[in-house]
Amino acid sequence: MTVGIDLNDVKRRMDGAINAFKNDLASLRTGRASANILDPVMVEAYGSRVALNTVANITVPEPRMLGVSIWDKSMVSAVDRAIRESNLGLNPIVDGQNLRIPLPELNEERRKSLVKVGHGYAESAKVAARHVRRDAMDDLKKAEKDGDIGKDDARSLSEKVQKMTDDTISEIDRLLVEKEKEIMHV
Repeated sequence: MTVGIDLNDVKRRMDGAINAFKNDLASLRTGRASANILDPVMVEAYGSRVALNTVANITVPEPRMLGVSIWDKSMVSAVDRAIRESNLGLNPIVDGQNLRIPLPELNEERRKSLVKVGHGYAESAKVAARHVRRDAMDDLKKAEKDGDIGKDDARSLSEKVQKMTDDTISEIDRLLVEKEKEIMHV
């Protein structure tokens, strides 16, 4: 570990932003149904926001249909509302404690809206990477001010942090372009 900041920790946090972005992208559907589509859906349950898969079981009974079996009958309307408000363009059909979710045909308009959602996920990941950079730079400034490291070391470390940030952002952009091609050309 270098005095001032831990570059391995900065790298780990930047990689965390990329991995979170990959998970977000996995939830964008390209051709057929996948239970991952509902991963970003958060439900108001028992006084807090929880992931959908903590209150229900998600299945894929048909290539263009999702099934959601809700464990607690009192949660049906909350789950229905959360899915409708998730900006995924899904309209569940309530059937007792189960929801059937037909997946709309991926027309041009729907593809463009999915790409727009992907851009939002990318921007969130870039913001996360920039927050990591800001934290590292603040630590460097503090270490330099406290006399723990010299100006040359601080400048060298800040250049390394900036390079990590640039690499992370270009990886996010690359992943986004890949997913965009996948969505638009299915």
